[in-house]
Amino acid sequence: MSRPSSTGPSANKPCSKQPPPQPQHAQSPTAPPAAATISAAGPGSSAVPAAAAVISGPGGGGAGPVSPQHHELTSLFECPVCFDYVLPPILQCQAGHLVCNQCRQKLSCCPTCRGALTPSIRNLAMEKVASAVLFPCKYATTGCSLTLHHTEKPEHEDICEFRPYSCPCPGASCKWQGSLEAVMSHLMHAHKSITTLQGEDIVFLATDINLPGAVDWVMMQSCFGHHFMLVLEKQEKYEGHQQFFAIVLLIGTRKQAENFAYRLELNGNRRRLTWEATPRSIHDGVSSAIMNSDCLVFDTAIAHLFADNGNLGINVTISTCCP
Repeated sequence: MSRPSSTGPSANKPCSKQPPPQPQHAQSPTAPPAAATISAAGPGSSAVPAAAAVISGPGGGGAGPVSPQHHELTSLFECPVCFDYVLPPILQCQAGHLVCNQCRQKLSCCPTCRGALTPSIRNLAMEKVASAVLFPCKYATTGCSLTLHHTEKPEHEDICEFRPYSCPCPGASCKWQGSLEAVMSHLMHAHKSITTLQGEDIVFLATDINLPGAVDWVMMQSCFGHHFMLVLEKQEKYEGHQQFFAIVLLIGTRKQAENFAYRLELNGNRRRLTWEATPRSIHDGVSSAIMNSDCLVFDTAIAHLFADNGNLGINVTISTCCP
């Protein structure tokens, strides 16, 4: 389904095309909040860590320096193709060489001796050793200091705060990945059309909400020394039933996000619709929130109750949480 841009349904850009207004500062209690007009947007190392520890079973993960002997032990599990670790179930070639299961599926012969990989031979001895070793997180080179039992390693790495961040812009057109510190620089250079407003209380004005198809509106809000991304999406979550989904993301970690709260509010015609929640980290993105309706959700009929000539204003307030 196409995602129209601010210049019309035929455009295909990852972010809105309206020229951003000059940044505005936080408003005084008696002044109206800052506002921005947001147009519809279109579709938006393998080095082996040198750390390990010997343990007696699952649940013994930890962090901290380990001996060279432990590193020498884990190096026995290095895959010769991807240099990640060969973890149970461990299969070997007829000469005893190991290769991880992911690489093995892509190979026709052993990368070490060029011998046959079939029939599959299980190396039970190495599996027992692997169960007595703590392996470093694959993101140790970017800052993660955890060492984990092999059964805990995949689950941790799926949610590790040190894994690369993807571009938080909605849509699938931008494939950028990088560190958290590089996210804002990427947005400023690759998505210059995104509007940024200063202050904890602003108005997010989405224009042309009646555009057909799936549409995204995006803007940035800066306050309390952090940057927040405001996203409004219109899509058919259920066939024939278009809905709007509004959410706030923190350009930061999950732990940082827990220090804030946000409120989204629609006002007009003596009606009010409010949603309050903790911002999601951009590591989590918006897809799972939309899938679980863990955001402000309203259909087109509700949107028209609050819209003015096809434009919808959402009051956005960011606050800090008491420790």
